[in-house]
Amino acid sequence: MAAAVRAGRLDAVDVVRSALDRIARVDPTLCAFAEVWEEEALARAREVDARVAAGERLPLAGVPLGVKGRLGARAAGPLIAAGCVPVGATAVPGPGTPWQTWGLGAHGRTVNPWRADRTPGGSSAGAAAAVAAGLVPLATGSDGAGSIRIPAAWCGVLGLKTTNGRLPSADRTGLAAPGVLARSAADVEAYWRVAVSPSASPHDGVVPEPPGPEVVPEPSAEGRALAPLAVFSPGLGFARPDPEPLALARAAAERLAAAGAVRLLPDDPPVRLEDPGPAWLALRTPGADPRAAGRVREMNDLRLAGLFGRAELLLTPTTPHAAHGHDGPGDRYSTALTWAFNLSGHPAASLPAGFGADGCPVGLQVVAAHGREALLLAVARAAERAHPERAHPEGSLPERSWPDASRERFP
Repeated sequence: MAAAVRAGRLDAVDVVRSALDRIARVDPTLCAFAEVWEEEALARAREVDARVAAGERLPLAGVPLGVKGRLGARAAGPLIAAGCVPVGATAVPGPGTPWQTWGLGAHGRTVNPWRADRTPGGSSAGAAAAVAAGLVPLATGSDGAGSIRIPAAWCGVLGLKTTNGRLPSADRTGLAAPGVLARSAADVEAYWRVAVSPSASPHDGVVPEPPGPEVVPEPSAEGRALAPLAVFSPGLGFARPDPEPLALARAAAERLAAAGAVRLLPDDPPVRLEDPGPAWLALRTPGADPRAAGRVREMNDLRLAGLFGRAELLLTPTTPHAAHGHDGPGDRYSTALTWAFNLSGHPAASLPAGFGADGCPVGLQVVAAHGREALLLAVARAAERAHPERAHPEGSLPERSWPDASRERFP
């Protein structure tokens, strides 16, 4: 899309108008947007066209962007500078909204694009739903306990949580990190190349890496021994995922291994983290004693350091259960397998892992050492090479790029 705008085959105004038209048709049912900024988006698209005509090479020229929440444009500065055009604020849980609905759009609660009676996950609910249903190709998110990875898994898209502290975040606890949702690894990588910069000042001694990709061998290439070592953990030593999402995630991990993208090590000794839930909740609760949380964090940091000393990647199901209805999952936390890495700060991504018997997607969570987002992107690319039918087609243009399945539900 950006290449077509840069080359003059498309105008940014036409691309953005196409996205706005689709939002107008689909969003009354999907409820992915809290606000749509039609006039502002078209004005900004005209600015992009003028910059391109003046010879400026914008890496994301004219790409429609959903931003998380009504204040999300503040955090999207690098993307806007690269040519993205924010078209609206995606839905997040609203004041007085039961947490189970996960998103409150302008037209009501946000629904899952694959089944309207299911939640898309949250809190980046509208972002994931909008990307999955083809309203926008790219949407920003923030992840404080799994808020990017969970909706990415349940909407069947890719979601990246960056290393905590590597990119700016307003979260006072340090648990939240920014990231992105998209339908292809190439699009996530386009976000990453724009978002990361040599001037970034990550915390906790994380050293910025160049934004160039790490290499994972092609499926048919020799030298498969160069593929990163990975450990698949069913539940990190404390969670008990349901059989179906666990089986689908394990099968996705085995497909990566069969494609030569990773080398699976046995989970021996098994990964055994302390349940991060009480520590996470203590850090989020004003006035709570942080000492117990500090002990859990220290213990898990030591165990993860040992794990990443023998392997480069940790694989798990993204969620312990499938997407639930809008009445909620009961007393189960969908964050059970994700918030450990908000506590530890590791970068993590959710990759599509397949569909359950209910017709809804689930995800495979891939976790890397601090600062190794490029390795996560390399694995995501390898997953698409191994199964091109699951990948978003390269170079597709507006209206021709929307997923067939979501078009059937939201024509």
